[in-house]
Amino acid sequence: MRTFKVFITVMILCFGSTLLQAQTKPLSFADAEDVRKTISESAKTTNSIEAGFTQTKELSVIREKIISAGVFYFKKEKLLRWEYKEPFPYLIIFNSNKIYIKDDDKENHISLQSNKVFREVNNILIGAVQGTLLSDTKNFQCSIADLHNQYQATMVPLNARIKETLSEIILYFNKSDYTVDKLVMREVSGDYTRIEFSGKKINQNIPDEIFFIP
Repeated sequence: MRTFKVFITVMILCFGSTLLQAQTKPLSFADAEDVRKTISESAKTTNSIEAGFTQTKELSVIREKIISAGVFYFKKEKLLRWEYKEPFPYLIIFNSNKIYIKDDDKENHISLQSNKVFREVNNILIGAVQGTLLSDTKNFQCSIADLHNQYQATMVPLNARIKETLSEIILYFNKSDYTVDKLVMREVSGDYTRIEFSGKKINQNIPDEIFFIP
C-alpha cells in the first residue's frame, strides 16, 4: 500500500482537482451513456496527441501553488511522454511495460511486468489521456455533466488500493473533438493537481524515438 501512495505522489504530476468555474448540469443515465460511448468511439480513432501543458499543484503544507509547464506526447497503444521544461527539466516516459524517469542527472527504470501497482497507475494514465477510463466500470464509478463547451466526467474509485490515495479523478472533454482539455485528480488528503492542455495536435505523426527509453 505504501508503494502505491509513493508512486501516486510522483505521478500526481499528471493530474489534479479544481473548483468548478462554471455551472454543471448532470446528465441522465441514458444521456451520460450516449456521451460515454461517443467519447469511447472517438478514442478508437485518436492515434496520437501532442500538446503543451500547464500544471498547477497545491499542497496543504505549502502556501503557494506550484506551477510548471512542458510538452506532452501520446501515441497508441501505450506510449506516453511528459517532458517538463519549467521551472526545471523533468522527464517521464511510458513505453509499453517500462517507465523511465529522469530528474537532472538521476535516472530510474521501472518494469511494469513485475509490479502490479505500477501497472494499475499506468492503466489510469493511459485511460485518462485516451478517454478509455470512462469504460473502466470495474475500478471506477463514472458520472457525466454538461458544461458550456465541455463534458465533465467524474471518476470515483471503487478499487480499494486506489481509494486509499485518491478520492476522485475529473476529466474534461472538448465537445468539438472529444479529446481531454484538462485532467484533474483529488487526493484523499485534500491536496490536488490540475493539468491543462494547449495547442493540441491530433493524429499527427510522432516519431517512435520520442518514446525511446535509454
